[in-house]
Amino acid sequence: MKPLIGLTPIVDAGRDSLWMLPGYMQGLEAVGGIGMMLPLTDDAAMLKDIVDRVDGLLLTGGNDVAPVLYGETKETFCGENDPRRDRMEARLIELALQADKPVFGICRGLQILNVVLGGTLYQDLKTQTSTEITHSMDKPYDRTVHEVNILPDTPLAALYGPSPLAVNSRHHQGIKGLAPALHAQAVASDGLVEAVYLPEYRFVQAVQWHPEHRWQAAESQSLLRSFVDACRGLK
Repeated sequence: MKPLIGLTPIVDAGRDSLWMLPGYMQGLEAVGGIGMMLPLTDDAAMLKDIVDRVDGLLLTGGNDVAPVLYGETKETFCGENDPRRDRMEARLIELALQADKPVFGICRGLQILNVVLGGTLYQDLKTQTSTEITHSMDKPYDRTVHEVNILPDTPLAALYGPSPLAVNSRHHQGIKGLAPALHAQAVASDGLVEAVYLPEYRFVQAVQWHPEHRWQAAESQSLLRSFVDACRGLK
């Protein structure tokens, strides 16, 4: 039986709607998983029921995590926040860790994972750092714009080897202070942490780039397959 993976919804407050990029579903399906968009809720009982039923969680991209969650005042260059989604994902992460259910975060998913575990974020990389890397690319999103260095003795090193990995990039925020429990496993040339993992769990990983936009690429499918295999109980 294919593993069922719950995807957190992307919120469009202006249209009062929830949506999902098809690449998330297509990428999971291509490597043997079934993706299902979850309802937007912060109801504790419902979230517990969700985690009990799914085989894994994928924390998707989307709007900015509220700075109050990492002890900062919101600056003008911070984007829109959705407190309900923040609460939902924070609780899902806690429940998934308690149950040792696989968790994979993409872009915002990496950021909320870092914040929930005690880390902080840059509210805007262009404003708060001197980076010259293209972190927020223009379309098309299925091309690569910079490289990340894979750190040794990490899950990504086991997957890709030691060579730099070319990635796409669609984010204006990023990790400022890495959460104490998280380990970095890929870093951009400007020092920004671009991938993390929790070593003591079956599979808790997150990346700052967007494999869903490049789901047909071999390196994206390798990463998604490692997640789906963990959801299937093969790792």
